[in-house]
Amino acid sequence: MRSEWELADSQLEARLRTWAVPAALASAFLLVSTGAGHFLVRVFLSMWVHELGHATTAWLCGFPAFPGPWLTPMAQSRSPFFSFVVFAAIAGSASWACRTGRRRLCAVLGGLLAVQLFCTLALSVARAKQLIIFMGDGGCLVLGSLLMLTVYAPEESALKRGWLRWGFLGIGAGAFVDVFAQWWASRTDFDRIPFGMNEGAGLSDPSVLSESFGWSTDQIVHRYVALGCVCLVVVAVVYVRGLVRGRR
Repeated sequence: MRSEWELADSQLEARLRTWAVPAALASAFLLVSTGAGHFLVRVFLSMWVHELGHATTAWLCGFPAFPGPWLTPMAQSRSPFFSFVVFAAIAGSASWACRTGRRRLCAVLGGLLAVQLFCTLALSVARAKQLIIFMGDGGCLVLGSLLMLTVYAPEESALKRGWLRWGFLGIGAGAFVDVFAQWWASRTDFDRIPFGMNEGAGLSDPSVLSESFGWSTDQIVHRYVALGCVCLVVVAVVYVRGLVRGRR
């Protein structure tokens, strides 16, 4: 028999999960719809996730990189030693997760290991660099979605025991909405696309994709919008699944 405290805690968790993601997305949308709010979201949230998107993609492709404010310095060529270090880190973490009974985490790390092997061994240097550039804003969409989904961390997770997941929820929602709103609007207004130079960092990501790799404007816009829609569907599926489980 569950105690009254456990039952109350379970009911509170269900209510929080019902409103957390929609409220975070709505709040982020309201913020990015204003000049001051958009500036704050871009500087304190989405910019960091954007640079982390570049860096994590570079790591998975075998390129040493370091995420910094507004710029992610990256090696010009793959490093076999660095690729092995990344492989060993992911494989070791997956092995630890299996030994400790964390099956979901083990499955996630196994999938990440497969992605790392593909990006390192199957992608050419040119295609890897295109992916790394694309995954700046792409990182805001993918990593932003993953950060929002930490709300559904399992009971035994450190994320569930602490308040860290609520901070991740806010960061993820801000980064996702900032980027998705921009590229969604760019479907009908190409002036919203940030072509040109970034001060102190060279060409912007869309300019690099267009001028260095030959992507058309339509390709850039549609690929970001498609990725954002896929991420939204994933978030929606997990959200609905959480609601169903909460009612049960």
